[in-house]
Amino acid sequence: MVTEGDILWQASDDRLSKAVVTDFLAFLAERGHVFDDYAALHHWSVTDLDGFWQAVRDFFGIEMDGDLQEVVTSDPMPRTRWFTGTRMNFAEQVLRHEATGDPSRVMLHHCSETRPLAAMSWAEVGGQVRKLATRLRQMGVTKGDRVVAYMPNIPETVIAMLAATSLGATWATAAPEFGPQTVIDRFSQIEPKLVFAVNGYRYGGKDFDRTGDLSRILSHLPSATTLVMLDYLPGAAKAPEFHGEVIDWDAMLGGPEVAREDFTFERVASDHPLWTLFSSGTTGLPKPIVHSHHGIVLEHLKNAAFGLDLGAGDTYFCYSTTGWMVWNTLMHGPLLNGQATLYDGHPTYPDAGALWRIIEATRVSHFGVSPTFMTMVRQQGIVPGRDYDLSALKSMFLTGSPATPEILAWIHEGVKKDLFATTQSGGTEVCGGILAGTILLPVRAGEIQAPALGCDACAFDEDGKVVIDEVGELVIRKPMPSMPLFLWGDEDFARYEDSYFDTYPGIWRHGDRVRFNARGGSYVLGRSDATLNRFGVRIGSAEIYRTMEGIEGVADSLIICIEDGKGGYYMPLFVQMHPGAALDDAKRAEIVKRLRSERSPRHVPDEIVEAPEIPTTLTGKKMEVPVRKLLLGQPVDKVASRDATKNPAALDWFADFAAARVSA
Repeated sequence: MVTEGDILWQASDDRLSKAVVTDFLAFLAERGHVFDDYAALHHWSVTDLDGFWQAVRDFFGIEMDGDLQEVVTSDPMPRTRWFTGTRMNFAEQVLRHEATGDPSRVMLHHCSETRPLAAMSWAEVGGQVRKLATRLRQMGVTKGDRVVAYMPNIPETVIAMLAATSLGATWATAAPEFGPQTVIDRFSQIEPKLVFAVNGYRYGGKDFDRTGDLSRILSHLPSATTLVMLDYLPGAAKAPEFHGEVIDWDAMLGGPEVAREDFTFERVASDHPLWTLFSSGTTGLPKPIVHSHHGIVLEHLKNAAFGLDLGAGDTYFCYSTTGWMVWNTLMHGPLLNGQATLYDGHPTYPDAGALWRIIEATRVSHFGVSPTFMTMVRQQGIVPGRDYDLSALKSMFLTGSPATPEILAWIHEGVKKDLFATTQSGGTEVCGGILAGTILLPVRAGEIQAPALGCDACAFDEDGKVVIDEVGELVIRKPMPSMPLFLWGDEDFARYEDSYFDTYPGIWRHGDRVRFNARGGSYVLGRSDATLNRFGVRIGSAEIYRTMEGIEGVADSLIICIEDGKGGYYMPLFVQMHPGAALDDAKRAEIVKRLRSERSPRHVPDEIVEAPEIPTTLTGKKMEVPVRKLLLGQPVDKVASRDATKNPAALDWFADFAAARVSA
């Protein structure tokens, strides 16, 4: 049986010799910076911010105009700025590789539930970006305008994003499965000038016509003057009602070819908005998080190359919808002169082999997915390494939620023994990694290997002191280039500072509970605002979920803890069972026994309640905080937006449960 901290994998000398970070270490040595191990490299990366980030720029050959004034300004977070005096463009950094090799080589593999597997070359993608950008420019789209998309994870969305950002326009996207109010809450905050949209999508074998919802969305976006429609779902209506001009996608690309030498990318200053991402918005309006061209290029190159060991020629595939920050990382492959694989559809339809067939067909080298998906693969009896050709697969990373030691161990057994498989943790706010992987260290069961390079992450106690081998708040003590420029509309930084700097002045508090060990490894234990306070002792919900995942018949679970108003606490555990499985007295006894023996008596809930379904956000995160607020007596319409909930009926059940408990 695997034990937390057991070594599961270590890079061979041959793998280390070919790693991108090994080349980076040699590059640094030529500059007089020699490091014996990852800890020394990391220490330098967070104590000499100028030296580290200048080296990242030079190592990757990032193109910037202008005279560099400061690599990093002395302004405190969140006002710190990077590479002041220089100008660059994100789309240009992606597409510069079109000219560095055979332009007919593949840049994007793509497929969906409505389209068979196909590929686009660098020349095709680059050509369409230039044509679309030229048309947008002719229509008056310019630097600073906001361009948004209500589109899925398909090549057209990538092309639209690259075209818009090539002009210096600020991009934002929402997945078409988002309900109309969710999209309105996001897009109305940034007042877009132009909207890209599809008429519908197919998911899990079912068709969803979105033209009706799109009409409602557009009616709440008075700033939008143009709608570009892609006829994506066969049989759906062609276009919604709209107060402005409607143009067909094919018509936008109907102009003449634009040669590389005839197209000019709009290089922008380091404080110019690249795109706006949005927080989950389970309560209140989602935070509109604005990133810069400079910060994202630096972070994504560093994260992909040093955290994932992604290099030139590799193929990057991370399952995502356009509503999740991970979609914005899909250019990791092209940024490093490699490829990206896109998929729009259900990850386990018609079975949990769906993604593995894509990995096999497109020879994916680096695969990212959630631990929940891997649990489903295992439960369905699929053994990917036996059932599919994974000879090209070199690295795999789990993100979105904590990964148990058992799942990481099973990946090395069931997927591939010689595989750099890690669990990592980041955030929408930095659009990258905070706690990362590194091929320089062994992979240990259930443990995130180390803080990412350039990220001064540690755990603080309530007094703001660093703690080791104790649970604390995840904080970042030094600025990072990909931290938000600002929150849109937050001119005085009030909302920004209240969101991340309210607890420890001048220190970024990320909102996760985390435990670091003496060797630098870490364990994320859940969100701070969902921490279980069991008679004054803080417990991470992830510890309970890890045990629950190993109990036969349990499909999902959710735990919360509230004060009972009498000086005590009420900690119920809600359990969703697999079809055909029963939560009877024997199963409850098994759960209690496992939690008591594997965790502690404090981890045993006061009550084990069967729920028909566990509510999650649109990106699959358990809605612990809204459920907690429901049990504290708040109405369902105040604790969460239905449009931000993947399964609103599940939340309604919890509202009924809370009401019944109050009246009992």
